[in-house]
Amino acid sequence: MSVKRLNTPTSKRAESNKSVGRGAALALGAALLLGGCDTVSSLNPFDRPEVYKPEVKEVVPADRLYNEGLARLQNGDSEGAAKKFDEIDKTTPFSPYARRGLILAAYTNYQASKWEETITASKRFIAQNPASPDAAYAQYLMAMSYFNQIPDATRDQERTQLAIAAFEQLIQKYPKSEYVLDAKEKLLVARDQLAGKEMNVGRFYLEKRNYTGAVNRFRDVITKYQTTRHVEEALMRLTEAYMALGITNEAQTAAAVLGHNFPDSPWYKDAYVLLESGGLQPREDRGSYISRAFQGFSRAVTGIVGFGGRI
Repeated sequence: MSVKRLNTPTSKRAESNKSVGRGAALALGAALLLGGCDTVSSLNPFDRPEVYKPEVKEVVPADRLYNEGLARLQNGDSEGAAKKFDEIDKTTPFSPYARRGLILAAYTNYQASKWEETITASKRFIAQNPASPDAAYAQYLMAMSYFNQIPDATRDQERTQLAIAAFEQLIQKYPKSEYVLDAKEKLLVARDQLAGKEMNVGRFYLEKRNYTGAVNRFRDVITKYQTTRHVEEALMRLTEAYMALGITNEAQTAAAVLGHNFPDSPWYKDAYVLLESGGLQPREDRGSYISRAFQGFSRAVTGIVGFGGRI
């Protein structure tokens, strides 16, 4: 027996909905066709290609940049002059003006207190022109840029180390340069700053009764920075730290070396009183590292005041 399927109202409604859906889709398709591509593009936010317009930038001749830089330099505009000289190296690095422009870029950046830009230009000049008569000057500008960034003795001394390395390289590579004398003077100041940093840390350890840590710091001062103004106090502090540790032989040696090299120092008087309080006298042990560090010692410089900024 066959069963005939009846068309219920629900099934008729479903068929009707499908027909309406197909009809709507066909109508939309027809509308899109009639509307053309603009209608399709309006529905697609990514279908809007931008028109590329090449930007034509004028390349200013090197001689013009050079002269403009000189003019600004004469008018006291160091920063504006530096930009002109920098541009020569960027746009026409192989022009006859490039080498002179690069050393002037280092100079004008230095005049504008733009230390990092000076360092960059100086390094680039030296790399490109190692045999140039101006290479020593570029090295000097680089060293001075590091030097002018030396912080106070309580802070990290990375820039001080870089300044020392740059000045030492100047003296080594260009020993006949007119900048050598000033480089040596700046070296003394920079090393004095490093010694000051060691002293700060050593005093801190001394206050915390970390006598071994203090000894290590003061030992660095007397072995590495003997020509600085801190060496007298370092010897006194070694006397103090070794007395606290009960290593009286080294305490006596530190005081004896201090008295021998700096007999009028107030630090020697303090060391002497400290030893006397323990029933001891200054006595130098020639086998001590303290004694060996000062064999042939002569004070190379005196009167260095604290580093307060640029010199």
